Amino acid sequence: MRALAIAATGMNAQQMNVEVIANNIANINTTGFKRARAEFTDLLYQAEKLQGVPMRGGQAAVPEGAQIGLGVKAAAIRNLHMQGALTNTANKLDLAINGQGWFQVQGPEGEILYARAGAFNTNAEGQLVTIEGYLVEPAIVVPENTVDVVVNESGQVFAQIGGQMQLEELGQLTLANFANETGLEPLGSNLYRETVASGQPVIGAPGDPGYGSLHQGYLESSNVDPVKEITELISAQRAYEMNSKVIQAADDMAGTVSKGIR
Repeated sequence: MRALAIAATGMNAQQMNVEVIANNIANINTTGFKRARAEFTDLLYQAEKLQGVPMRGGQAAVPEGAQIGLGVKAAAIRNLHMQGALTNTANKLDLAINGQGWFQVQGPEGEILYARAGAFNTNAEGQLVTIEGYLVEPAIVVPENTVDVVVNESGQVFAQIGGQMQLEELGQLTLANFANETGLEPLGSNLYRETVASGQPVIGAPGDPGYGSLHQGYLESSNVDPVKEITELISAQRAYEMNSKVIQAADDMAGTVSKGIR
């Protein structure tokens, strides 16, 4: 029976939906995490009777046909790049983007990767790095005798050197924008990679038109809404159960037919 195969595709789809929701909930406290949503499309249709063909006698066309859908499939898992809440950490090297834009990070193989998480630190050479140790681009080097670091909303980085009254400028942080942020490839560790679907990065300074501003001493929280995720989880669970009921009903119907034959 086709109902068995159709309901099986529905169960597979809802299983993937639950997996996406589970990953969202697991990352509810991950800095800069963007929640994902599973997208589905219907499968091919099997035509039992076509619409628009001539009626018997050829006087007019059949107004509607009979086409049976063959189930559902996963079309995409879309990352929703909405702004997360800014959380005050009082750490001078924590930076949050309020608005559009991505930090640029030098990956392990020298390629440029992109991140929203601004939990930065300095390595042994005083270079600004991520918590994984990857260098932030453009490079910022904090001198050894620095007593304070100041980052303004435009991305300019200053250091107060011991014994000096004036602030010394260390460099300018820039942000990257993409025509299609959902096309970025997530790599884990809060990092994303440019793809053909995302388009090439457009670099600009924080605060410029189309770019967010930087906030020192803040981090961007995950944009996962726990209430929404629980609601989506209950809905997916109910849909899974309904598909399993369809399989049970189809099996019972097939059993009735086989018993009648015997």
